[in-house]
Amino acid sequence: MPKFSANISTLFREHPLIERIGRAADAGFDAVEIQFPYGEDPQTLKAELDARRMPLVLMNFPVGDLMRGGEGLAAVPGREADFESALLEARGFAEILQPQAMNLLAGRPAPHHDLELCESTFKANLRKAWRITRELGIRLLTEPVNTIDLPGFFLNGSQQALDLIDALPDIELALQYDLYHMQMMESDLAARLPEIIERVGHIQFSDVPDRREPGRGCIDFDHLFDLIDDLGYRGHVGAEYFPAESTSSSLAWLQAYRLRRETG
Repeated sequence: MPKFSANISTLFREHPLIERIGRAADAGFDAVEIQFPYGEDPQTLKAELDARRMPLVLMNFPVGDLMRGGEGLAAVPGREADFESALLEARGFAEILQPQAMNLLAGRPAPHHDLELCESTFKANLRKAWRITRELGIRLLTEPVNTIDLPGFFLNGSQQALDLIDALPDIELALQYDLYHMQMMESDLAARLPEIIERVGHIQFSDVPDRREPGRGCIDFDHLFDLIDDLGYRGHVGAEYFPAESTSSSLAWLQAYRLRRETG
């Protein structure tokens, strides 16, 4: 069975962030991930992670104003100084929290930017991020994001992401593959996963079209989870959805897989 991580930025939001680690452990998740831990005390987070024996498998680099409707940082020419500050903040948190992987989101440069300059800016910033992750023993990822939810997102398809990775042979960079985003952009997940699985560093999921828990949309998660397992993927599969009601009422899919693991 796949190993499941709870994204506690989207799950258990009925509780303060620090309490969500224990809630995830009690619910049967194998690990946690946090989108942006930067408003929290990292020492307190680390102590709770250790106390509950929950690995932190993923966190993102800071993204500036991206989540407030802005352009973001990493692929935006002219924001290099802001990106350097973000790297310093990320390094400080990563040294304490010790995540297994960190995701660098490209952002969505405004239309007036030259696309080639955006790409060269993103490549340069990926190299800077890699110098940090390499030194700390952390895996560097980048993630394509659908342009329906985030119009203009610079990196928006799995092939575009893989082409970018191929263009950076001097660094170690893997694909963060979000089933929700790629279902929105490419549709045939079951056909695509076998083609790319060896280059995937982390998988996330939520159902289409509303980013809810499995069973609330059109994705056949039973088939995909079995496929991911059959393909030999050994990383975690991150639940990054927004529950339709409470988190506890959204976990029938996890309970079913825990039962299969215990009886299988």
